[in-house]
This record gives sequence, structure tokens and C-alpha cells, in this order.
Amino acid sequence: MDVRVGDILTMKKNHPCGCNEMLVERTGMDFRLKCVKCSHSFMVPRNKIEKSIKKISRADEG
Repeated sequence: MDVRVGDILTMKKNHPCGCNEMLVERTGMDFRLKCVKCSHSFMVPRNKIEKSIKKISRADEG
């Protein structure tokens, strides 16, 4: 799966604050994601995130 730093991921499940959009801050074996609404930052393993992505939005695609 092609996920890059700066992408906005729309997840299948919501964050506890109610938002389901996460900004990718770092990629690798783990992803560092930041909630768009509450700015909470957290690390999650790649295999767990790839299963729960609904949509990937990029700034350069519009």
C-alpha cells in the first residue's frame, strides 16, 4: 500500500474524539498518525493501519 508522509487517511473507525481522518507524520514499520480534529499523535504498526484504511487523500491530487 502506497502511504506517504502528508497523506490524510480516512479510517473505518473513529478516533475517540469523533474524527476519522488522520494525518501521516511518519512511515516505516510503524506509522505515526495525528488526528486532524484533536491533534493527538500516536504510533501504530503498519499491518494494523493498512487493514483499517478506507480512503487515502493526497494534497497534490486535489
